[in-house]
Amino acid sequence: MTHILWLYCLVFLLPTESCRTLCQAARESKMNVSARPQGRCDGVCNKHNSQCSQPCPPDTEGNMGFLCRKNKWHKVTDTCRTLNVFNIFEEDLNSIQSLGENIKINHYAGKSETITERLMQTCPKDLSCVVKGIRQSPRIPGNIAMIVQLLHNISTELKADVDETKMQSYSIIANHILNSNSISNWTFIPEKNSSCVLLHSVNSVARKLSINKHPIDIPDAFIHIKATTISRDNNENNFTFSMRVNDTGHKVTGKVFFTRDELLNVPSSSPVVSIAFPTLGAILEASLFENITVNGLILSVILPKELKNISLTFEKISKSEEKRTHCVGWHSLESRWDQKACQMIQENSKQAVCKCEPNRFFTSFSILMSPHLMESPILTYITYIGLGLSICSLILCLSIEAFVWRQVTKTEISYLRHLCIVNVAATLLMANVWFIVGSFLGGPMTRHNGCVVATFFVHFFYLSVFFWMLAKALLILYGILIVFHTLSKSVLVASLFLVGYGSPLVIAVITVAVTEPSQGYLHPEVCWLNWDKTKALLAFVVPALTIMVVNLITVAVVIVKTRQVATGSSMFQEVRAIVRISKNIAILTPLLGLTWGFGIAVVINDSSLVLHIIFSLLNAFQGFFILVFGTILDPKIREALKCQVTSAKWISRLSESLSLYVWEVTDLSTSLLAEKGQVSLKINNNYILNQG
Repeated sequence: MTHILWLYCLVFLLPTESCRTLCQAARESKMNVSARPQGRCDGVCNKHNSQCSQPCPPDTEGNMGFLCRKNKWHKVTDTCRTLNVFNIFEEDLNSIQSLGENIKINHYAGKSETITERLMQTCPKDLSCVVKGIRQSPRIPGNIAMIVQLLHNISTELKADVDETKMQSYSIIANHILNSNSISNWTFIPEKNSSCVLLHSVNSVARKLSINKHPIDIPDAFIHIKATTISRDNNENNFTFSMRVNDTGHKVTGKVFFTRDELLNVPSSSPVVSIAFPTLGAILEASLFENITVNGLILSVILPKELKNISLTFEKISKSEEKRTHCVGWHSLESRWDQKACQMIQENSKQAVCKCEPNRFFTSFSILMSPHLMESPILTYITYIGLGLSICSLILCLSIEAFVWRQVTKTEISYLRHLCIVNVAATLLMANVWFIVGSFLGGPMTRHNGCVVATFFVHFFYLSVFFWMLAKALLILYGILIVFHTLSKSVLVASLFLVGYGSPLVIAVITVAVTEPSQGYLHPEVCWLNWDKTKALLAFVVPALTIMVVNLITVAVVIVKTRQVATGSSMFQEVRAIVRISKNIAILTPLLGLTWGFGIAVVINDSSLVLHIIFSLLNAFQGFFILVFGTILDPKIREALKCQVTSAKWISRLSESLSLYVWEVTDLSTSLLAEKGQVSLKINNNYILNQG
């Protein structure tokens, strides 16, 4: 399915300083929250910034929040809604009255809610069972927030192959809250990122749109979706939109244009989707309190990976030559306009032409276990801070091991132990480096071949980390359980390398060989293994979780053996045994990769931001934990370092003493020759001969 190779959405727009018709409602609602009181509050407004909360009018749920400014109450939040699970569906819902009040709509990071689950059960093919109820509902803030949440949940539930009928119903629902009459009400929604969530949700569903032979055209008043397939032989290489920006019938146009040179790189039947929004710019301005005003349509474009650049033409709403114009793109992670995405090519008083290219985006560490991408700035920061610290820690760890290698590997068991630690650190270092390389490639839609290479090495090296951890665990079990039968050192080393590098190489090669020919190797948005189409991610998750189970058993055996030594001992020895057990657990947990156990929770519930944060915190910093628990807390390494440092100091002091001694002798020689002229000093290796 070629739509899996689509590029992630880019949102382009043309802002200026003025937009009288489209943004008038938003600007009136933003100035000092309001120029006049919104609603009424029974409290006394005599203290600046004091707050008041009032219930919504009859037949609505929720409440209104007010803020006292200049002795007047001004409405700042409004959650009043008429929609709920009982009236949003067209069908008779008497059969689900038992649901009672279980209709709460959570924040955007939450799990799919009751309404979404009911929708997917009732009309999963076309989503039509809620269209009538939504279109008849008033566009009040609580209803808008509820519909945004519903659209977000639907975009999460729909995995792939969204047909035209389903896309049309989705567009109708979005069109209802994009109406120009609803702009001012977006200001009072408590979740200020609601407009950003809406934009992301629409793009997410459009990215999954399945395009057959015929082009798709879904024209609504406030959202217009066009989709088709293009190739190097296409005669028509543009999308043109003409949409109303206010209630007077005035229209502006926008055009998405693909140059002939760019189309030469496009294979046959490559899908392209473009979406135009005439009011979304004002809604973003109203809800986010942006100082930038949109002076044209917002165009969102989904491209094949071969298209590196596109040209966008915007007709200006306000055609004043005095207005300063910029071409910008929407940064979805930071919820702001980004001028780096586009550059101005041509401009006059009526229109502007922009050249735009995809923005790169980062990947959270938790994507390694999660079947689906969780986009959050918090995860991005945790991932790259943790990986940066881990890389530095692993380099330091390998440097220390190299520095004290001869001192700490004198016995066979210590040699094998440190061999495992060094290879765990080395493979984890390479895996982290390739993970960062893959994230900078911007996903498979921008650089497919580079993404395949990065994904292969990330897969191989992270598997190597786990298999070397398995080798260490097997070495521990070998030392504990097998006492009288020993293998030679060469056989053990060969076995460790076969497990540590041979097994992951076989898995990684088979995975790419089986899935890449059918374009099912890569995740559609990031440089990592696919889940929706081929379940290639299982080639990492299954071995990793299996190894974690074996390593957990190893830790349990260590605990039992440690406990048995202290059985029947004094209280003091019992306490020492407990301390020793705790220390073993603390050391073995990062060295055997048990922190990756949270990956099970991420796989089961990949929509929980809390689980993703815990997983990223524990495992992005794994290199730092290995340095601390595997190297710094090792008493033999500390003793070897101490000896090396002491030896270095002794050599330095000896060198200084010899230099001082030679200097004094030379100085004495000069004095004697100057005074007597008959004394000569002969320096011969280890003695001084006086021939006076």
